[in-house]
Amino acid sequence: MFSVLTIPAFDDNYIWLIKDSQSQRCVVVDPGDATPVLAILEAQQLTLEAIILTHHHRDHVGGVEALLSMEPNIKVFCKNSLFANAILVDEGDQVDFFDGRLILNVWQVAGHTLDHIAYFNEQMLFCGDTLFSGGCGRVFEGTYQQMFSALSRLASLPATTKVFCAHEYTQNNLIFALHVDPNNDELISYIRQVSKLRQQGLPTVPTTIKREKLINPFLRTSDDNLINNLQVLLTKPISKGLQCFEALRISKDHF
Repeated sequence: MFSVLTIPAFDDNYIWLIKDSQSQRCVVVDPGDATPVLAILEAQQLTLEAIILTHHHRDHVGGVEALLSMEPNIKVFCKNSLFANAILVDEGDQVDFFDGRLILNVWQVAGHTLDHIAYFNEQMLFCGDTLFSGGCGRVFEGTYQQMFSALSRLASLPATTKVFCAHEYTQNNLIFALHVDPNNDELISYIRQVSKLRQQGLPTVPTTIKREKLINPFLRTSDDNLINNLQVLLTKPISKGLQCFEALRISKDHF
């Protein structure tokens, strides 16, 4: 049986730890800081089997060297040669852990960065800075087309798939979402839920693919009401799909 533990880091990062209760082994996703990871490993008497990285930004990889110094044989999976002896993975690959009992697929999801990948199966998605609850990552290195394609692909996963994104950006994202989609009842209800969670100091993620398709404007680029609202706000015609996504992303960058 697997569980996913939330490890807060820095101001708003989340490091994810996949725990195998049968063996007390674990896999860590995007450890930007080693200190909180080491604390969990010690407190729960866990053995770190592997590290998986979604992209090269420092707040996602900054703790890797310290973790490797503790145990050099830990496997590190990433797309580029970020660390010595890293195992390079890319589109269509599979990675397995805990004697093959956990298998994750790899998709290329360039946009936020060119080397961005996601790891997933039907139950869980680790998507780094590509998809957030209520939002998506900035397009730093890729193109709007790449990011739009990546998000569309992630949205094709089963509705019940849990989305483990790497930042607690939800409340801020939902302010913008409401700005462009003010008549979305699902969004309004979710804003209330998120507000209660944050008042209690609780994470708002993981979310699900089902929820994001209902409330996330970046996954709703074919919704007529959203497009009509966006056209009024920007005072220009907007087409469904890529053009809507690009208009949303540029608007969010300056919101």
